[in-house]
Amino acid sequence: MEFNNIKLKFPIFKQKIKGKPLIYLDSANSAQKPQTVIDEISRFYETEFSNVGRSVHTLAVKATNKFEETRDIVQSYINAKHREEIIFTKGATEAINLVATSFGEKYIQKGDEILLTELEHHSNYVPWHYLRKKRGVIIKFASIDENGEINVDEFKKQITDKTKMIAFTHISNVTGTIMPVKKIIDLAKSKNIPVLIDGTQGAQHIGLDVQDLDCDFYAISCHKMYGPNGLGILYAKKKWAEELPPYQGGGGMISEVNKDSITYADSPTKFEAGTMQTAEVVAFAKSIEFIQDLGIKNIENHENKVLEYGLEQLKKNNSVNIIGNPKKRASIMSFTIKGIHPHDIATILDDDGVAIRAGHHCCQILHNKLGIPASARASIGVYNNKEDIDALCDSINKCKKVFQI
Repeated sequence: MEFNNIKLKFPIFKQKIKGKPLIYLDSANSAQKPQTVIDEISRFYETEFSNVGRSVHTLAVKATNKFEETRDIVQSYINAKHREEIIFTKGATEAINLVATSFGEKYIQKGDEILLTELEHHSNYVPWHYLRKKRGVIIKFASIDENGEINVDEFKKQITDKTKMIAFTHISNVTGTIMPVKKIIDLAKSKNIPVLIDGTQGAQHIGLDVQDLDCDFYAISCHKMYGPNGLGILYAKKKWAEELPPYQGGGGMISEVNKDSITYADSPTKFEAGTMQTAEVVAFAKSIEFIQDLGIKNIENHENKVLEYGLEQLKKNNSVNIIGNPKKRASIMSFTIKGIHPHDIATILDDDGVAIRAGHHCCQILHNKLGIPASARASIGVYNNKEDIDALCDSINKCKKVFQI
């Protein structure tokens, strides 16, 4: 698969930043959108817009059909067994909140335990923290080693008969660590503990088969998959989709309402209260089509080549400290430069048209573990190449000159 001209599919790369070509290395934050996705949003609003699941007029039927077609496309893409396992949310954050709230309401008692890792994004910690405040749940953390990796034996040590959920990231958004997902899930299954995977850095970079993983829940962020903002997906295995109570109430998620009783609809409808983000759902089908046209293995191979080159070049710079050294890594290079704050690094890089992220990346627990307040992060998407890495490294050298390092 040829990736050399792929930037032509993304209109944002037509512009210059401060007179320089845009070098976008912030896809772990949010990926840029191909023209096909942008066009589909416009097409839908121009020709088919209506609320879904309500009216019977022509536009409503067209919109509803398109909406449900996307559900089928997502089901196929992640190889879910049942379409009712695919729940549309406002984002991966809401998907995890849905599970924490609904699962917690039904199954969690005071003193029960939730097992996380030190790699987690705040979106996979704060919802469980709410449970700690509301229900008295105990949160435990599997620790990482000096390479930023998790050992499955570490999970074994933390599991007790009080463990009610194991929730962890598929790929760290700081170290790029690819977790030993299957091993952890197999361990959890041997003890009848459900597993939630935060897949916000996973589904767009490596192949995803939820039946093969055998996870109970998988949260997806669509805007990181070259799709629209304000949209996420929760995969919930049928057992849980049927058993969990709704996360929030409103129109469209009920079967019958009386003054003294409510009967909820079946999944996924009972989890999709109110007016849904229809245009975004419809356009997300084009995001998946874009990824499938390239081929997920081709994407993985291309991004790994760029990543390997990037790590190789950064290691040549004695002032740069790369965070983590996992054996299996995807798409992310976080680093520090002694004597330069990450925000200053990002600001100087921006003068050269190089876009990265600086800060704690919503991972303060991990940064505290590492003993640093923040880091700079370059993350790779399908549109990046070795020339982008060269521009990054040139700009880093400029930082050193500015700060006389």
